Amino acid sequence: MIEICTKISSGGTPSSRQADYYGGDIPWLRTQEVDYGVIRSTGMTITEAGLKDSSAKWIPANCVIVAMYGATAAKVAVNAIPLTTNQACCNLQVDPEQADYRFVYHWIAKEYSRLKALGEGSQSNLNAQKIKDYLIPVPEIDEQRHIVSILDRFDALVNDLTVGLPAELNARRQQYEHYRDRLLTFQEAG
Repeated sequence: MIEICTKISSGGTPSSRQADYYGGDIPWLRTQEVDYGVIRSTGMTITEAGLKDSSAKWIPANCVIVAMYGATAAKVAVNAIPLTTNQACCNLQVDPEQADYRFVYHWIAKEYSRLKALGEGSQSNLNAQKIKDYLIPVPEIDEQRHIVSILDRFDALVNDLTVGLPAELNARRQQYEHYRDRLLTFQEAG
């Protein structure tokens, strides 16, 4: 991974004893929100003071975020907005000349079991070095984009009710009509 990223970082958590560090306008991502999807908002926010007085750092949109600790260790997401993360998130800023960030996302999602197996302790916690050293095939960028376009379409069909449900209903309707026509077609008695 390290060879296809311009930067790999983790974030930080402002002190919970400082109430004025929370409830601001800075999106702050925690690992429980990293669950195979696109992050468009976060459940918590921090203030400028919380950002300044912690290890939390801004990351740009379109990073691949891998959860390193807890129940979501080895799960992955992509952020659609600039945001900050806690220290349990490994943030991969993918070099667009080396790889398509969506290709990296799909690869890590596919590798969940293998990556999780590298974890240590009772919760199979990972560390940033294991993610940096994790191998990924890097086909030509056009091939990566082709693979991404197919996988993103499948993902939308499976996870987006506005796309998947109408497509599934249409497929079942056609299936019903096919079997109806076959089952209700009889030979005339001679």
